[in-house]
Amino acid sequence: MPDAALRLTTSLEQLLGTPLPVRIRAWDGSQAGPPGAPMLVVRNRRALRRLLFKPGELGLARAWVAGDLTVEGDLYTALDLIAGLVWERGEDAPGLTQTLRDPGARAAARALVRLAGPPLPPAPPREEVRRLRGRTHTRRSDKRAISHHYDVGNDFYELVLGPSMVYSCAYWPAPGPGATLEQAQRDKLELVCRKLGLKPGRRLLDVGCGWGSMAIHAAREHGVSAVGVTLSQEQAAYARKRVADEGLTDRVEIRVQDYRDVDDGPYDAISSIGMAEHVGAAPYLEYARTLYALLGPGGRLLNHQIGRRPQRDESTYQVDEFIDAYVFPDGELAPIGTTVTQLERAGFEVRDVESLREHYALTLRRWVANLEAHWDRAARLAGPGRARVWQLYMAASAVAFERNRIGVNQVLAVKTPESGDSGMPLRARTWGTRTA
Repeated sequence: MPDAALRLTTSLEQLLGTPLPVRIRAWDGSQAGPPGAPMLVVRNRRALRRLLFKPGELGLARAWVAGDLTVEGDLYTALDLIAGLVWERGEDAPGLTQTLRDPGARAAARALVRLAGPPLPPAPPREEVRRLRGRTHTRRSDKRAISHHYDVGNDFYELVLGPSMVYSCAYWPAPGPGATLEQAQRDKLELVCRKLGLKPGRRLLDVGCGWGSMAIHAAREHGVSAVGVTLSQEQAAYARKRVADEGLTDRVEIRVQDYRDVDDGPYDAISSIGMAEHVGAAPYLEYARTLYALLGPGGRLLNHQIGRRPQRDESTYQVDEFIDAYVFPDGELAPIGTTVTQLERAGFEVRDVESLREHYALTLRRWVANLEAHWDRAARLAGPGRARVWQLYMAASAVAFERNRIGVNQVLAVKTPESGDSGMPLRARTWGTRTA
């Protein structure tokens, strides 16, 4: 009689010390778990072996990317329930070694090993990053990490991001059927331009310029001269074509260049939208000081960056295994307080901090909908495994933003001169009013 699902559920609940919030269907067709809950489909024993040889998030991710594991029902609900197991346990939850000191937990682990079959660890999916020896966040390692994520193919990103080709959170008026992703992305770019006080004749540096949307918008709508820098060859080629199609080659330059190598300041404004997550904790002060040095007196920086909740003991922070292995290699998140402190240490005067947390959740859900609506073509362009990576990370990130597990913030900072004249209006939050 098929019973793999019951055996699997029973053993996992013994290990976790709590009932599973999702239903399980195993490879033999058996089912177990709460009726009506989202269904976690374990398609083969290989999925279980992945979990046993790499317990936790990375094992789950490998099974998902390889197609050994999937979800039937609402994906967001399933991810929220599964993530809740971790978050409810908290920072003080016992690790695997401590858990296995319990005889019942050891018995449950042995039962899972027997259920998994011959103990051969499956090779990781080919989409997983192959680690190189050496330091992280060097110019070479950063370029390799950026290439892994952004050189997937411009056609693939067009399917996911839509016509705006903006890969950061949009700025929504309100959720509803009338709100489009394209307009919300345009509103975000406009918000950044207004915060930076862009005017004709001013110079803008867009750090991590992506496919050129910010630089193009600033030049077209606000008359600035813009330089965009990226480490992705594919992004740069795409952005340069867009610049030419817009007739802006005299005002927009796209470079394949590390921000640390930009040496043609001063600029009047710098935008860094969704790039600082790649910088890393150790080099962050260097990043802030580099941007400070590139600005002229009174110049403004708009730093748009994902942040995480602070931990009681920050020394225990670990990079998300799935994100690090499949999405953003070497990426690190910091609490917003740490980001503000580093910018101030570099010399900036921080003038405004705005959270756009809910906006990112809405954006990610639109991206997932785009991906799923064009699934077959996306899988042909990037491969089925890569498409599953993007589906999982975007859906899981949407849930994390919705539950306040991570956030995203725009920090407006000024290189205030010794005179103390910041150039900021007394009532700063008038971004919606176009200035002369």
